Amino acid sequence: MKNDIHPKAYRYVVFRDISNDEAILTKSCANSKETVVWTDGKEYPLVKMEISAFSHPFFTGKMKFVDTAGRIDKFNKKFAKFSK
Repeated sequence: MKNDIHPKAYRYVVFRDISNDEAILTKSCANSKETVVWTDGKEYPLVKMEISAFSHPFFTGKMKFVDTAGRIDKFNKKFAKFSK
């Protein structure tokens, strides 16, 4: 195996799905400015995700509409003049 190929910031990180508030603790080198106290009482960096395996339709079998920051409304306003 090659030496020194892994990132130095590899540590435990909590990933939280903000659409259903599910969370998982795993190792990662993802950057985060927020922290959260996990069930073991320790504080870990927190990475928020809009969609994960906890909420993705492929894994849940349920279709869920996710509209962040009004993208659909913005699209409809932009192209409304072409529908006439």
